[in-house]
Amino acid sequence: MPPKPFVAPIVDSKSVFLPNIFKGKVLFCTGGGSGICKAMTESVMRHGANAVIVGRKLDRLTESAKELSEATGQTCIPAQADVRQPQQIKDAVAKTIATFGRIDFVICGAAGNFLASIDGMSENAFKTVMEIDTLGTFNTVKATLHHVRATQGAYIHVSATLHYKGTPYQVHVSAAKAGVDALSAVLAVEEGPRGVRSNVIAPGPIGETEGISRLKNHAEESKRGYPLGRIGNLKDVANATVFLFSDAASYVSGQVLAVEGGCEHMRSFQLPYPQAVLDPESVKHMIKPRL
Repeated sequence: MPPKPFVAPIVDSKSVFLPNIFKGKVLFCTGGGSGICKAMTESVMRHGANAVIVGRKLDRLTESAKELSEATGQTCIPAQADVRQPQQIKDAVAKTIATFGRIDFVICGAAGNFLASIDGMSENAFKTVMEIDTLGTFNTVKATLHHVRATQGAYIHVSATLHYKGTPYQVHVSAAKAGVDALSAVLAVEEGPRGVRSNVIAPGPIGETEGISRLKNHAEESKRGYPLGRIGNLKDVANATVFLFSDAASYVSGQVLAVEGGCEHMRSFQLPYPQAVLDPESVKHMIKPRL
C-alpha cells in the first residue's frame, strides 16, 4: 500500500508565541470586520494588543468589534470609513489616537473582488477594485504613517498570489494587488531608516472565505493540488501576521510572504480553460452568485 499523504496541522500562534508580546500595542486594520482580516486582528489581539477595525458597514463592524473584544479580553472599537475617501480614513485614525493614543501596527486589508473576464468587465468595475485595493492602501498609509513612525511600528498589506501567473477572470485584482506589492516595497525602503517595516502577506486558497466559497467546484478541487494535504486555514494567515509584527521579524521588511502551502507550484485555473474565456455563459452555473 502507498504511504498515507501528509496533512499539515493547523497551529494556533498562541502555542508558538508568548501571549503578551503585543501588550500595550495598538492595531489599525482596514477590512477587519470580516474574513481574513478579522482573523488577523483577532490573533494580534490575543497576544495583547487593542485594535480598531475599519470598514464601510457600521453594523457589521460594531458586531465584529464586540465579538473580538469578548473573545480576546482586549478592546476593539469600530471606525466607519471608506478607504477610497482620504478624509474618512483620517477621521478613523483620529478616533484611534483619541481612544488609544498611538498606532503601532497597520493592516491594509480592504479589498474587493468578483469573477469577470476583461471582455465582460466594465471600466467602472475595474476602477472600483483599483481604488479600493491600491488607492485605499495608499490612503491608509498616508493617514497612519506619522503615528507609525512615532512608535517605529510596522505595516502588513494583504495581497494575493493571482498576479504571479496570468489568472483569467481576475485582471482587476491582479493589477490592484501587484500595485500593493510594489507600494509596500517602496514604503519599506523609504521608511526603513525611520524604523518602520512594511511587508505583504499573500494568501493562497484559504477556506472559510467568500472567494473560495463562490467556486462551486471547490469540493472537488480541494481533494487535489495541495502539497501539504489541505487547503489553507484562517489561522495560517493569522500566524504569519503575528510573526511579521513580532520582534522575531525585526529584520524582515520589504518582503512578500505567500501563505499558500506550496500551492502556487501546482495552481491551475479552477474553471475549465479555455472554455471559460471563449464561452463565459457555459460556466456561469459553476459560479455562485455574490452575496
